[in-house]
Amino acid sequence: MTAALGRPTRLLDGRSDLAACVHCGLCLPACPTYQATRDENDSPRGRIHLMRLAVEGRLSTDGAFAHHIDRCLGCRACEAACPAGVRFGSLLERAREDRAAGEGNAGARWLIGAFTGRASPVAYAMLRVLRGSGAAAAGARLPGRIGHALAWLAATSPLSTSASPSTSPFAPPEKETDSAPAYALLEGCIMKGLFQRVHDATRRVLGAAGYSERPAAGQGCCGALHAHAGLADAARRLARRNIEAFERSGARWFVVDAAGCGAAIKEYPDWLASSAEWRERAEDMASATCDVTRLVANGSDLNAELRAAVAHDAPCHLSFGLRDDEAPLEALSAVRGLAIENLPSSRRCCGGAGLYALVHPELSGRILEAKLQEIEEGEYDTVVTGNPGCMMQIGAGLRRRRSRVGVAHPVEILDLGLGRAGRGIRGAAST
Repeated sequence: MTAALGRPTRLLDGRSDLAACVHCGLCLPACPTYQATRDENDSPRGRIHLMRLAVEGRLSTDGAFAHHIDRCLGCRACEAACPAGVRFGSLLERAREDRAAGEGNAGARWLIGAFTGRASPVAYAMLRVLRGSGAAAAGARLPGRIGHALAWLAATSPLSTSASPSTSPFAPPEKETDSAPAYALLEGCIMKGLFQRVHDATRRVLGAAGYSERPAAGQGCCGALHAHAGLADAARRLARRNIEAFERSGARWFVVDAAGCGAAIKEYPDWLASSAEWRERAEDMASATCDVTRLVANGSDLNAELRAAVAHDAPCHLSFGLRDDEAPLEALSAVRGLAIENLPSSRRCCGGAGLYALVHPELSGRILEAKLQEIEEGEYDTVVTGNPGCMMQIGAGLRRRRSRVGVAHPVEILDLGLGRAGRGIRGAAST
């Protein structure tokens, strides 16, 4: 052992999970990166082996450790396959926190700053101009990283449809009643910057379902991108800010229309475990947090109709974080005329994983390929998925293939069904 290597302090806190792994290999078929590379170091048990070496002081947190830890999608499919109950997601965040304390990942740090920092409103405004001009759609076919990034931006465009979303305003009651329970909506960062239309659809659909909104003033980014990159202190600051905003709102529910954000909020108690007070407050917020489709599915009677063939792809954080990937199907089952089914690979990561596809475009594209093939063979009008990274990743892949199939959030389909009953979807937008 070399004393100069030291020991990663955050991984030391996760020794019980490291010890729980028996290296049985049942996680291997569930791991997208291992399936793509067939490199044992790109599997959950391989990464745990690297973590153990680092904890024992036999491996530094740069070099091979950094390479394979950075390449993990963080999809947590391995947790569902693990018979020992190893919390790999927690280990991954600890490993990345130790990594960030040293060399870190400069590319991911820069992207997180651009999308969530103080200058992000300016960045999003520029991206919307680029998207609206048609330049992103035109450049999506360029080779390399530039074309890939432009395809991601173009994929944030709305569906081209023969229907229009409902524009009927609804007036929430001045105070909460049993017939109109109140919710607060997480506006977030990327959703607010590039998917405001999804927030608008969420508000209309929940209004039609009998819910009223209360603002959560002072809220911000959920902190998921920071936690995934190992920037734990920043993630905790954002968590405390959102807890305070939710408490001020007085709402019964904290609604998310981005599955990754919902899964992050469910982790707030662990993030803030060092303070008994903050952990308790985080637990209250986590118990009140739900995906918009779950709130719609729970007893809502929506009079919606839309003719379309729709494939559902469950975001990993809905499947393995919130553990509720049936909620979108339940909510959409109420739409008359809608034919909807799960993609065969619905519970397998698309390769988006937050900013992963921008940092690791080649591996991300290899992971996505089989899913794109399923979509094109299925003769769908659109694919629905409830997370912005997944919408951009799948949408970008389809655009680069020049597919006619579009991508939408489930709540957008509900909104279309409420707004113009009986109309259909034409396919992918051209801009």
